[in-house]
Amino acid sequence: MRNFEQRNAYFDRLCNTPGLMWLGQNTNHFDPHPAVVDAVTQALARGDYHAYAPPAGFEELRQLIVRDAGVPQACAFVTDGAVEALYNVCRHVCEPGKDFVTTDPSWAWPMAFARQAGANVVELPIYDAAQGYKLTAAQLRAAVGPDTGVIYLVDPNNPLGTCHTEAEIREIAEIARSVGAYLIHDATYSQFADDFTPAWRFYPEKTVMTYSFSKWLGLAGMRLGAVISNADIIERLASAPPNNLGSNVLSQRAAIAGLKTKAEWFPEVKRRLRRNQAALAEAVARVDGLRLPVYPSQANLLIVETGDAGVRPEALVASYQTEGVMIRQGTYHTKRFGDRFVKISLTVPEAWADRCCELLPAMVEHARKHPDPVALF
Repeated sequence: MRNFEQRNAYFDRLCNTPGLMWLGQNTNHFDPHPAVVDAVTQALARGDYHAYAPPAGFEELRQLIVRDAGVPQACAFVTDGAVEALYNVCRHVCEPGKDFVTTDPSWAWPMAFARQAGANVVELPIYDAAQGYKLTAAQLRAAVGPDTGVIYLVDPNNPLGTCHTEAEIREIAEIARSVGAYLIHDATYSQFADDFTPAWRFYPEKTVMTYSFSKWLGLAGMRLGAVISNADIIERLASAPPNNLGSNVLSQRAAIAGLKTKAEWFPEVKRRLRRNQAALAEAVARVDGLRLPVYPSQANLLIVETGDAGVRPEALVASYQTEGVMIRQGTYHTKRFGDRFVKISLTVPEAWADRCCELLPAMVEHARKHPDPVALF
């Protein structure tokens, strides 16, 4: 089988596993507000899906997105998920021979898009307690120059869960401006942070934000996201997008309802997330050799270091799958540091989180006894 077929078969098996507990993809599995479900069912009943949506998204949704992102003067373009948003941005702003500067760990797919466009990917290591597991201004300043075309920052970081302060974001934006680089601020996890600052406020000329509905609203399978930037950049992205016929009508109706009711229900999502983080932290503390390098996390996840427990991350992932629990190996995010940790997503029902915690000691023992490599994606 080709690699893509193996990867697809792997996730097909997971998707068709009855009762699987999804603690590895950072998706939100809490029940949505009733208004979100009502919006979808009403749109279905009306037959809204027979027509294409507006090519840049429903106007109401576009305005709700920029207000929710904290940049009401910006412009939004609705996409089939934030991955498509990143693909479209990279296709338009990455240039052959120019540097695409990002962090390690980060998210792998934008790096693949940049390479496909001919850019040279530069990964700056941030897996270091001495720098707070974050990109520093000094580190970035030393890495950029006339050849820097794009700086890509996932903030809060996936998978580390660290988030930059306003002062740090301001400095990163100033560095991007000093070399004339585009700054892609991937805000996928911003909803879970205690204090998130959009870089667009400081560098609107060439900052592009990407926005996701998969994580905070739980629409992962409905594929909806957005690009946020100034109108001139959005005009470029809209000139030849991957989809020029508008994103999923039902997803957009769900997103409008979710944003309009967000103040009523999302604080409870964050409370339950923090509760699950605390439960996992307690469970990790009871197993010798396991460690949380970043706690609390400003994203909806935690990473658990396994090396001092004598456990390979892949073996621990495979062990959990025998019990119907899906977590993620670090190598999905980083080849350099991936052998140190697993990632566990925690916007999930408390029963799932508690089951993960209850199984942890036994899964560590199982992983020690079954260390052989397994095929994971």
